[in-house]
Amino acid sequence: MRGDIGGIVIRLLILSFVVGFVLNVLNLDPGSLLRGIGGTVESVFTTAVDALRWAVPHILIGAIVVVPIWLVLYLLRYARGRR
Repeated sequence: MRGDIGGIVIRLLILSFVVGFVLNVLNLDPGSLLRGIGGTVESVFTTAVDALRWAVPHILIGAIVVVPIWLVLYLLRYARGRR
């Protein structure tokens, strides 16, 4: 992001004006956008929590099988390396 700070500010102002104009043409206001973003964040959080609630039991069931097998194989490799 090297460059003239004034040029960057001017570009941001022009881009903000264009985006604001388009949003105004689409009858969108800042309040509705912020409410929509808040709803989106909430739905993403809810989806992530639901995914964890689904995944954690499966991970634990798999770990009951996988971890002991890994531990036995690790100990066998360790014992073989000590000879």
